Amino acid sequence: MGCPSYILYDTTLPGQWKEGFAIIYTLKNIITQVLIAGSFAILFPLALEKYVRACRMKNKLTSNGFEFIIIMTSALSIVLCSLFSSSLFGIIPLNLGILPLFIAILYGGYKSGLPLAALYIVLDFIFSETWTLPGFVLHTGVLIYPLLLWMSPRFQQGPLTEKINKLWMCLLPAILLIIASPLIENPQLHIVNSIPILIVLFYMLLTVFTGGMLIYVIEYAMEKLLLKEQVMGISEKFLREEEKLQQVMDAAPLSIVSVDHQGKITSVNEMMMNLFRGKRPLLTKSDVLGHPVNMFIDMMEQEYMNYRIAQALGGIRMDNEVIRISSHMFYTSTSPLTNNHTGEIVGAVLVIQDITELEKLRSELGNVERLSLVGQMAASITHEIRNPMAVVRGFLQLMKEKSPESLDHYYRIVMEELDRANGIINDFLSLAQNRISEKQLWQLDHIIHDLSPLLWADANLRGQTIELILDAQIPALELNAKEIKQLLLNLCRNGMEAMEDKGQLTIETRIDKQYVEMIIKDTGPGISKSKQEKLFEPFFTTKVKGTGLGLALCLSIVERHNGKISVESEEGEGTAFIVKFPLNRSVQSVS
Repeated sequence: MGCPSYILYDTTLPGQWKEGFAIIYTLKNIITQVLIAGSFAILFPLALEKYVRACRMKNKLTSNGFEFIIIMTSALSIVLCSLFSSSLFGIIPLNLGILPLFIAILYGGYKSGLPLAALYIVLDFIFSETWTLPGFVLHTGVLIYPLLLWMSPRFQQGPLTEKINKLWMCLLPAILLIIASPLIENPQLHIVNSIPILIVLFYMLLTVFTGGMLIYVIEYAMEKLLLKEQVMGISEKFLREEEKLQQVMDAAPLSIVSVDHQGKITSVNEMMMNLFRGKRPLLTKSDVLGHPVNMFIDMMEQEYMNYRIAQALGGIRMDNEVIRISSHMFYTSTSPLTNNHTGEIVGAVLVIQDITELEKLRSELGNVERLSLVGQMAASITHEIRNPMAVVRGFLQLMKEKSPESLDHYYRIVMEELDRANGIINDFLSLAQNRISEKQLWQLDHIIHDLSPLLWADANLRGQTIELILDAQIPALELNAKEIKQLLLNLCRNGMEAMEDKGQLTIETRIDKQYVEMIIKDTGPGISKSKQEKLFEPFFTTKVKGTGLGLALCLSIVERHNGKISVESEEGEGTAFIVKFPLNRSVQSVS
């Protein structure tokens, strides 16, 4: 830029319009620079908001992105200010790119400041008409850069007024150097009119005011964006917590519904929806929200429901009230919902629990206790019966020895029936005893091998065969060997008795998932479906002389071992009893 020897608005020039035109043109250039420099305050918040929105989608927010936005938006403002730069009166540089440069250095530190300062210096060199080293030092404000970098680390922690004061502290010396640069470079310059002085003062004040406004706009935009992010974060957290609460409500084995102060539904869980769907099968949650509860509960008396909710909205808590509707029984609880800060009642919650099955279970438990008492009494009676029966059998043996041989078959029949009655009593006592089974680690195939000679003896007498298919990889189990032998003997003899000559009994062991299975299978005539359902009931039997206590005793033994027993049978294809013992994976196989 050229440097004439004086600053002049000569009133002797022909026409006062030239002076007015020059003033307007100068003011237009100043305002243009101010607007271009102020674009930084618009570009920065827009770019920052887009960056934060993109980071929110990726769930990744870093400081590097913030610095990049400062560099890009400041660089754009600096370039635009340099492109439209001019001069005041042909000697004072008119380029407000120094404003976004100083602000970027204060906010971004040396990472943002150094590249932007280099850009500003390069642009000053390109667009200067006459570049000199003193002019470079005066026009670019390079002497102020160290002060800016020193202030930057503490700049963002201060309040708004302190930030504006720090910017002015750096900006005023830089603007004064730029304005005074023509006088410093050429001391012979003189001013012959007061108008240039007023314009220069206006330029300086407007620059300082614009810098403060830029700081204010940036702070306001960042505060607004931060507040927006906090609100969105709170909203997202609220939605997540609401979803968790809804899942907890849905997982609870209770029917729960909450209402507002007008008695209209605000939330409902899945159990309550199932209760509602008893009246309307296609009902959804969106259909019930905002409506009174008694519109959807057909099985509850509406007057009762209205009364309970009204009591809760009045601040009265009512817990564990039992009501009976038709064949169902319910626990109902109502509680007011209050604002923790003001104590105002804002709604109510209604909890309903169907205890019909629980009441049935309690009734059955009472029956079981009474039956247990009857069983204990019966066991005591049968135990006392055995004593006179033993005496009777002893006297019958003595009478048999003194009686003629023609009466032997009568005595034999009587003693066999006495033995049969004693066997029934023994089975009944075994079934009635509620004892704890003492267990030890046993290999199941060892127990089967120990009992196999007795089983083979029974099979040979009947002309039958036995096949053993035992898995040697089965680990040791916690068993009561005596009870397992009794279980195995009962099931095997049942199978033998069901088969004809040349029948085959198969005993198999194997591992099935979390269980060890013991399968006793015969080739007998099978059992019908109707009889299979009653097989384990006491005193039910398919034998002519059976007592009906053998399988009931087997079931008792299996249950004491925490196992399961089931039957698979088809008429004409034989029967298989499957006993499952829980497999303890931590116990290693015992040889």
